[in-house]
Amino acid sequence: MAIDEIFGETRPVLAPTKSALYVWGYNHSGQTGRKCEEQNLRIPKQLPPDLFGCPAGDNARWLDVACGREHTAAVASDGSLFTWGANEFGQLGDGTETSRKHPKKVKYLQNEFVISVSCGAHCTAAIAEPREKNGTIASRRLWVWGQNQGSNYPRLFWGAFSPDTAIRQVSCGAVHVVALSEDGLLQAWGYNEYGQLGRGVTCEGLQKARVINAYAKFLDEAPELVKITQVSCGEYHSAAISEDGEVYTWGLGSMGQLGHYSLQSDDKELIPRRVVALNGIIVKDVASGGVHTCAVTTKGALYAWGGGQAGQLGVGPQSGFFSLAVNNSETMFRNMPVLVLPFGVKQVACGHSHTLVTTQDGRIHGWGYNSYGQAANQKCTYAWYPSPIDWCVGEVRKLAAGGGHSAVLTDACSLKELCEFRLADSVTPWNASMIEDVAYRTGSDALVRLCERLRESHPDGGICNC
Repeated sequence: MAIDEIFGETRPVLAPTKSALYVWGYNHSGQTGRKCEEQNLRIPKQLPPDLFGCPAGDNARWLDVACGREHTAAVASDGSLFTWGANEFGQLGDGTETSRKHPKKVKYLQNEFVISVSCGAHCTAAIAEPREKNGTIASRRLWVWGQNQGSNYPRLFWGAFSPDTAIRQVSCGAVHVVALSEDGLLQAWGYNEYGQLGRGVTCEGLQKARVINAYAKFLDEAPELVKITQVSCGEYHSAAISEDGEVYTWGLGSMGQLGHYSLQSDDKELIPRRVVALNGIIVKDVASGGVHTCAVTTKGALYAWGGGQAGQLGVGPQSGFFSLAVNNSETMFRNMPVLVLPFGVKQVACGHSHTLVTTQDGRIHGWGYNSYGQAANQKCTYAWYPSPIDWCVGEVRKLAAGGGHSAVLTDACSLKELCEFRLADSVTPWNASMIEDVAYRTGSDALVRLCERLRESHPDGGICNC
């Protein structure tokens, strides 16, 4: 049957939702999940469901994905957690310190239904509930493992919270972790040499968990307790959103990543402090990178601040930066929020030195350090401005960015999109023109862009078929 007969005048047919997981970028430790020798995988390609042994087969859904410095974790629809990549600190949760290039289920959590996961530089944390509890919020518990977490297996962790405290979210930094309870409290543990635990002091050595109970809303008033709805850990700093949509930041701020105007080589904030420059702006999403921070407002605007030496702020190389000579090299900063995109942004994810966003039109854009292809389609070391990433097909559900790799979780909700998935997996430099023609005639815009980018990036037909 001709393709015109299939798509011609027929109406879209709804089909069961299917998820697709794409991972790309730096692949030194196998963090992209592809069994090949390529160090840099610049083209996102769907990881096949059978790679994970999912019981639902091709219709398997994914709930969450997270990227660490060189490892990756994903949560399947049946509550199973899969990990792969670097494992020198036990961050894969299999009890070993052996890196792995293929996804493997974390068997220690087989009696738990995992809801979400976060990856730090060398550790992992997951929120899960006992399967017999049947999905009640009150039963959501925190599990941690890897560097500084006391175990190479998942370990149930209460910290400063009582055992009956429900956990809403967890975020891992380079050497610290912050967990958010359902009632809006934060607890933090790990290293605190830059004040990233929000305790009002700096400390040497590994610190036990403690609740953060002081937030500086106004400089001329005493700190008070604030109810938090979201938290994000950067390398040595943290950011959180209050129930009023205000952003608080703390920890290391020497590159302007706290957004508090000051800019000194030893600048740090020891307790959460409100980002005054965003006064009157309601924020719904925040993400912290290595030395930069991004926030999405309820109106879809994106703001960014901090280090911009690799282009991770998305405002170009010469756009109101402060510069500072560090070790005979010039580094560029923005010590207060700058508007990057005025509208249309839905989600943001910050890697060590790159940024990803999804927009209302369903597209993914990236910018920043791009030596491994983790931020943009084009072959460049630095992507200074938002650049479309057109390899992924389907509606974006979750973005994740790590040290040098990225991941996207998408859904396909119609027969047309399911067909796009199949065609996207089969596109090569040799058939891109033919598939592009079919995609154009059937209104498959994402597939058209994919084919165009493939032809532009590989004029000689060379591509990694991993």
